[in-house]
Amino acid sequence: MTRPAASPAEALTSLRAAAPLTQCITNYVAMNIAANTLLAAGAAPAMVHTAEESGDFARIARAVTINIGTLSPAWAAGMLSAVQAANAVGTPWVLDPVAHFASSYRAGVTRDLLAHRPTILRGNASEILALAGGDTTARGVDAADPVMAAEPAARQLARDTGGVVAVTGTVDLVTDGTRLATIRGGSPLMPRVTALGCSLTCLMGSFAAVAAPMDAAIAALVLFAEAGERAEREAEGPGSFGWRFLDALAAVTPDDLTRTPRVTWS
Repeated sequence: MTRPAASPAEALTSLRAAAPLTQCITNYVAMNIAANTLLAAGAAPAMVHTAEESGDFARIARAVTINIGTLSPAWAAGMLSAVQAANAVGTPWVLDPVAHFASSYRAGVTRDLLAHRPTILRGNASEILALAGGDTTARGVDAADPVMAAEPAARQLARDTGGVVAVTGTVDLVTDGTRLATIRGGSPLMPRVTALGCSLTCLMGSFAAVAAPMDAAIAALVLFAEAGERAEREAEGPGSFGWRFLDALAAVTPDDLTRTPRVTWS
């Protein structure tokens, strides 16, 4: 269904009004913080991942998110079942190809999932570059390349998949292959808290349930940027930042997202 363009403020209003049920197939490390992130923002998480039920659940969820961080054959089967079911009923889904280049098995699972054309593809610059066939020196989950170096790769992947690609880092970019938006803000403490990036993927899924894919990706990034800046003001380090970030997510209002322009279009 084609939705009218929505600003981050409008998307946040819609998210909190709908509290969309979001199926999050994510890694062991991320489950708790991802679920709490969605609850704080106003969505409803469900950490359903087994092949025996993930497909059935994807048919009733408003969005599905896939993160391959702690991959296994059983989890891969659940992921595939979920995305097939999501596509069958027109449910948006998000793919986070964590360190997909780290092993041949991980790369193969990523190719299989990507063939099902995610609504939104989110990764760091190294993951997006490698996914498009480019060179990167990264070997693990952390990016070794600047975000803007991945712009051509992101545009190409968006055209190839027919979806939206979000590249996240110190500056974030989002493209549908034609349009490109950059988002600034957040906190340098965010990469020092485990699984905030994985949680962002889940939140993009929740926003995709209530807004068009590009608007959804931008709204999630803008909300994260605002909450990150707020949490940093009183945080004493990564530990206190983590819980303050959840509080900030819950406290941010739609009006707050209109007061500080963060999005630049090109």
